[in-house]
Amino acid sequence: MSDKIPNHIGIIIDGNRRWAKQRNLPSLEGHKKGYENVGTISRHAFKRGVKILSIYAFSTENWKRSKEEVSYLMDLLRLMFSKEADKLVKENVRLKVSGSRDKLDQDLLKLIDESQAKTKNGTKATLNICFNYGGHQEIVDAVKKIINNGINAEAVTEDLINSYLYMADIPNPDFIIRTSGEQRLSGFMTWQSVYSEFYFPSKHWPEFSTDDFDLALEEFNQRQRRFGGN
Repeated sequence: MSDKIPNHIGIIIDGNRRWAKQRNLPSLEGHKKGYENVGTISRHAFKRGVKILSIYAFSTENWKRSKEEVSYLMDLLRLMFSKEADKLVKENVRLKVSGSRDKLDQDLLKLIDESQAKTKNGTKATLNICFNYGGHQEIVDAVKKIINNGINAEAVTEDLINSYLYMADIPNPDFIIRTSGEQRLSGFMTWQSVYSEFYFPSKHWPEFSTDDFDLALEEFNQRQRRFGGN
């Protein structure tokens, strides 16, 4: 077993639709299975000692998908925020939702706010759901807030920009996993990932198991991290 556990892991959950297609199932079944796997993997990650797990659940680009698929994904996220919050409270886990609030229905925004408030005292770990999230949009929103606050250009630093990001209170990810074999970030944590280690397993997200997660930790344990100074 690994003896070097990343403090913060980000996961791009890719391959739900391909998993379903391989099994001659509707793509929505893949999303359902993928949703269930978020719970399985997050609990295992926290058991292993990970303190922050960020899940790329819905990107700003995903609005381009069919209305049926988008509607189903919104319903799954409603289920997550309404049903999982009580479990997270019992497990002493804080829920954070990172992303733009644009385009989201009021009932969904209310659920998000209520779930975050309900779990705010969780100290064991943080489950960070990146929802309606895009790395470029995050930076654009931060710049707009800086301008609106009348901050002079001379005062703008990396630390200042970081303080205006959606994830200002979360340290940068040590390790980013993208399932399904695709080797790109697709807008995930554009600002925060500059020194993250990356891992691209071929398994689709619904079949990515706790054993696969442990293999990823073993891979991380073999890495020698460098931050530009050595």
